Amino acid sequence: MLKSLIKSFTSLPSAALLAVCALSAAAPAHADDGSKIAFVSSERILREANPAKAAQSKIEAEFSKRDKELQDQAATLKAKADKLDKDSAVISDSERTKRQRELGDLDKDFQRKQREFREDLNQRRNEELAIVLERSTKAIKQIAEAEKYDMVFQEGGVYVSPRIDITDKVLKILNK
Repeated sequence: MLKSLIKSFTSLPSAALLAVCALSAAAPAHADDGSKIAFVSSERILREANPAKAAQSKIEAEFSKRDKELQDQAATLKAKADKLDKDSAVISDSERTKRQRELGDLDKDFQRKQREFREDLNQRRNEELAIVLERSTKAIKQIAEAEKYDMVFQEGGVYVSPRIDITDKVLKILNK
């Protein structure tokens, strides 16, 4: 469960997509003006950059104990439910009602802990993501200023020519 939640580390807003569409419509009118445009894949940065990998490992280590506790609690809950189903024919109505109530209380506690776990995990993932993106933005600015780019797009989901993709350069700086 933890790894699948952490894998969603790469989802980002797509406001830049609108800007790309708007500029691509205007691009032919300005094709020969000497403008220099580049693109950076946020998805690749968050998947391949050493700081992003370190953040994922840090989060996994930080939340692995709680994840294990939740898995154990789920197994206990299932075992008790199976035992109740098995014993249901031979126990009294009052005992069955008592066990069902206990099972319901355990399930509510499990659901609460699971929700808190997801909320805490999402908060920490967002904190770590912000740090990686801040470093990425600094690297992009460094490359843009050094190589005199007029505009750098940072988003995925549209066609981008490899000729203007500077993601490898950003990764190189981040992985130093």
